[in-house]
Amino acid sequence: MHGAPETAAQTHALLRAKAGFDIEQVVAEYRALRASVLRLWLDHAPHFGDDASDDLVRFNEAIDQAVAESVTYYTAEVDRWRHVFLGVLGHDLRGPLNAILLTAEVLSRMGTREPLSRHTVRLIQSGKRMKTLLDDLLDFSRASLGLGIGIRRVPSDLAQPCEDEVEVLRAALPHTPITFDAAGDTTGDFDVSRVREVLSNLVSNAAKYGTPGAAVSVRLSRNAESVNLSVENTGEPIPVEAVTQLFEPLRRGAPSSALGDRANLGLGLFIVREIARAHGGDISSSSADGKTLFTMHLPDSPGASGTTPGISPSLQDR
Repeated sequence: MHGAPETAAQTHALLRAKAGFDIEQVVAEYRALRASVLRLWLDHAPHFGDDASDDLVRFNEAIDQAVAESVTYYTAEVDRWRHVFLGVLGHDLRGPLNAILLTAEVLSRMGTREPLSRHTVRLIQSGKRMKTLLDDLLDFSRASLGLGIGIRRVPSDLAQPCEDEVEVLRAALPHTPITFDAAGDTTGDFDVSRVREVLSNLVSNAAKYGTPGAAVSVRLSRNAESVNLSVENTGEPIPVEAVTQLFEPLRRGAPSSALGDRANLGLGLFIVREIARAHGGDISSSSADGKTLFTMHLPDSPGASGTTPGISPSLQDR
């Protein structure tokens, strides 16, 4: 997110963005300004001194610089408002969606006939899927606006919550064997719900993009600096140049099986990275010899990362 405009070109871009101009209209104003000045210059060229040509070159350079600043600032401002709109839309949609889910759950408890029960279960599952997408959209909007992803730290031992999440994932992914191992002291100040969200994203991705039916390994461990959550799967290696791109929003790999879900915004790994950063940590990845490994590194306390409990830091440039 950019700050207040510092130059006349940036101010011009901000005013035009607020007035509803499109980018072609913004650039067209500079074209008109350049043409008008050059026309006047040609009309009076015989009266100019020897430095006239140098002045003309400097004028054109100044216009080019102004166009570049305006386009950059205008684009950033439009993107900012787009993310605000997406955030508001996602927030407003949660109300009616929650009402649909509650109604479906009430119907499922009232209905005893198998056809009705089957349809209400499908409705509930679809509603929960929509809620997950909206939550991802809201997290993406917050991160894109430079607000970071909100976390709420509490003293926790991650071993049991991660084991519980693995059990949930085993039920959701019956064709994917999932192993879990926890070693060492895994306590610290964490947002347990967010860590479980990371684990769910990483394991679901491993099942979706790895070798069908191959085991996915989850390991929770500790070193001197952090608690580390690792997820490893087997499958085609990811090219080195593509690994970093996986953490960018709206990027998806090609599913290796029918587990591939097109109803996906491609925000999973982006949100995983932002959750890690909100804890003051980060995520690393490697892919070689038929194995792909993602590891989230979490400092065990706010003091270790320079953050404050319950407050997520702004996005930092890598």
